[in-house]
Amino acid sequence: MAEKCFETAMGSQHLQQDAVRYADRIEAEMRRIGFWQNQPLLPEQMGFTQAFAMDTMTFTQWLQFVFLPRVREAAASNQFPSNSSVGTQAVREFDGDPEAGDLVTLLSEFDALFD
Repeated sequence: MAEKCFETAMGSQHLQQDAVRYADRIEAEMRRIGFWQNQPLLPEQMGFTQAFAMDTMTFTQWLQFVFLPRVREAAASNQFPSNSSVGTQAVREFDGDPEAGDLVTLLSEFDALFD
């Protein structure tokens, strides 16, 4: 029983480290390809009601202002969702954008952390 608890704790610690590492890599890639926004969002943009905040902001804004902060908060509190579909949405959003290939790969790899 103690071994199982240790394995779970170690798995959880690895997930925390991996999630932070991916958040950092995703941010760096967004900056590299010019998808990072220097201006803050308008306050009303945070009042979204649709998935990926499609009703108030672009997908890249959602990645920067919602997804990445939430990933870092989840890692800090060690409270993760049971799954992620951000990579799937990235495939849809960035279809045909040659600049976004590495970003899509990173987001899809992030999803795989929860498989």
